[in-house]
Amino acid sequence: MPSAIGISNLPKQRHDLVAREGANFTLMVAGESGLGKTTFVNTLFSTTIKPYMNHRKRHQKQADKTVDIEITKAELEEKGFKLRLTVIDTPGFGDFVNNNDAWAPIAEFIDDQHESYMLQEQQPKRDEKLDLRVHACLYFIRPTGHVLKPLDVLCMKELGTRVNLIPVIAKADTLSTAALEKFKNHVRDVIDVQNINIYTPPIDDDENSEATHSLLSSIPFAVIGSEKDVQTPDGRIVKGRKYPWGVVEVENESHSDFKALRSILMRTHMLDLIKTTEDIHFETFRAKQMETRKPGEARPRKADNPKFREEERMLRERFTLQVKQEEQRFRQWEKRLIAERDRLNSDLEEAHAINKKLEQEIELLQLGSVGRGTVRR
Repeated sequence: MPSAIGISNLPKQRHDLVAREGANFTLMVAGESGLGKTTFVNTLFSTTIKPYMNHRKRHQKQADKTVDIEITKAELEEKGFKLRLTVIDTPGFGDFVNNNDAWAPIAEFIDDQHESYMLQEQQPKRDEKLDLRVHACLYFIRPTGHVLKPLDVLCMKELGTRVNLIPVIAKADTLSTAALEKFKNHVRDVIDVQNINIYTPPIDDDENSEATHSLLSSIPFAVIGSEKDVQTPDGRIVKGRKYPWGVVEVENESHSDFKALRSILMRTHMLDLIKTTEDIHFETFRAKQMETRKPGEARPRKADNPKFREEERMLRERFTLQVKQEEQRFRQWEKRLIAERDRLNSDLEEAHAINKKLEQEIELLQLGSVGRGTVRR
């Protein structure tokens, strides 16, 4: 029997408001391939929410050189509380040689959901609105133990202005305790220096403030994901990974920040994530759009961005150059073809001239033969 994941433990005063109808929650997972995002999601909800992508399909996506948006929906229920869950994955992110703009499709998807919801609110009938606004984005960081990649810094900086961004160090069991703590401090320093906006749980003056301070100290969360049951040396059956030197437990707080992250997402701050998305990120998007757009005008797409216009200009120039090169090759080929045609025509005319001369000589021979025959008679 899987252990309870905690969605029924939301704060009582807010839980009563949503327990009857349940809640919609959209979770995005972003980061490079191979960091265990699918495993983590399935471990988080104690069930298979996302199917695993086979290696061949993942290789094909990398060959396509696109960042896809993959949407998975599920409905969970625990102790009468219904959760309509949407998980957004971004396969293909960070898999290419040039990843400078890998964040753009993800940011545009988030903006598109704000745009869609804003347009639905402007309609006369607003009873059944489709809401895919992202309430939390888990950004998975590769556990290098050294420095953050420029791609990670750029992507977190862009996403942090649009969504509740939560940095996560993946596969924490690949680093020693000392190396992990050092890497955590480095990530915190980069977040501070680069002014990256991340989600920080609000601290209330109540009995839970100490727990909230503990959650804050865990950021960035170092997690381990595993759907397998393993046996510990003392005989317990737990979710974890078994190594020759011992067992790493997913929910052991000395091994992983999994429980702390799950607490934020499922137990203590789910409603705050939803409310922050509504009151801050969505309202910021709407206010910005109202300032820059006329009534009824569509939101500028990335094609209207000066950066993308410059890229489009360069592509057009490259295409024009290629066309000119092909035209030049064609003209050279055409000249060679015309020269060959002229040579063949000249040879043909020469052959005709020789043929005509031979015909004349034959006629003269025939006339001479006829004249000699007349004299004999």
